[in-house]
Amino acid sequence: MANLRQTPLTCSGHTRPVVHLAFSDITESSYFLISASKDGKPMLRQGDTGDWIGTFEGHKGAVWGVSINKDATRAASGAADFNAKIWDSVSGGELLSIPHKHIVKSVHFSSDSTRLATGSNEKLLRIWDLSKPDVPVVEFSGHQGGIRHVNYCENDQRLVSCSDDKTLRVWDISSGKEVHKLDFESTPSSLEVSQDGRIFTVAAGSIVSFWDAQSLKLLKEYRVPTQANSASLHPDKGIFVCGGDDLKMYKFDFATGTEIESFKGHFGPIHVVRFSPDGELYASGSEDGTLRLWQTTVGKTYGLWKCLEASSPPTMDIPVASLAEVPPV
Repeated sequence: MANLRQTPLTCSGHTRPVVHLAFSDITESSYFLISASKDGKPMLRQGDTGDWIGTFEGHKGAVWGVSINKDATRAASGAADFNAKIWDSVSGGELLSIPHKHIVKSVHFSSDSTRLATGSNEKLLRIWDLSKPDVPVVEFSGHQGGIRHVNYCENDQRLVSCSDDKTLRVWDISSGKEVHKLDFESTPSSLEVSQDGRIFTVAAGSIVSFWDAQSLKLLKEYRVPTQANSASLHPDKGIFVCGGDDLKMYKFDFATGTEIESFKGHFGPIHVVRFSPDGELYASGSEDGTLRLWQTTVGKTYGLWKCLEASSPPTMDIPVASLAEVPPV
């Protein structure tokens, strides 16, 4: 398969840069992908094909962060209008709006979808009980800059966050205290918790690093050929991907850091990359306003990629340009 050309699926619809992505778990109807964009309209798509399902309308500013719960019944978004919103993923309707005092950059559901963690430019992390969201359940302070990303970890017993203050911090929810802190030379632009919860993947400057989620011991650290805006670890931890300012998607061996391959496709810097829950593809979002889906194993029949035979280039059962071209309503 090494001689086959990567043919990404291009998903249009956003009118401004795509800055964050999140996948659901695998459900009875495959899995789903939600995107955040500066156009203020998060979009939901079929995860394995990129087909547009619907657009969540209600924010009055750029959407910076999104989350979708495990069974894809609820979605969340955080925006420049100082609100975090909860959406019904089936009907597309807004269920709840949680006001903040500054831009909400990151949102993340607890495993049971009853709580939402938010991080904002107030330099605060909060956890909200979605059945009574008038006041946060707990509020964490300590970061000296705006919050970029927040994720539940350790079976929802802790939060992990990264900030413009060039730190990553881990917080114990029951005590409300900071339990770990890491300092970086560059601002961490990307934070991911591995599918099994054991590894934090951090992109900061041109360095992608991997940390034990419990002890915060450094496991691996690699310098990549670009300003790495985002990185994602494959579910089986064999490879990782990253994208950045040079418009390329890179794939590396996790154990050695050896570059396996790289592909161009976007026409602007890549802001976010994420593996699908089955690891068969990875999604990227860019300054060019598109999402692209890339095969983990080039030439394998999967989703809309149809491989006729091992020696033939992969073909599509519909043209790339027709994906998600229906204007959102």
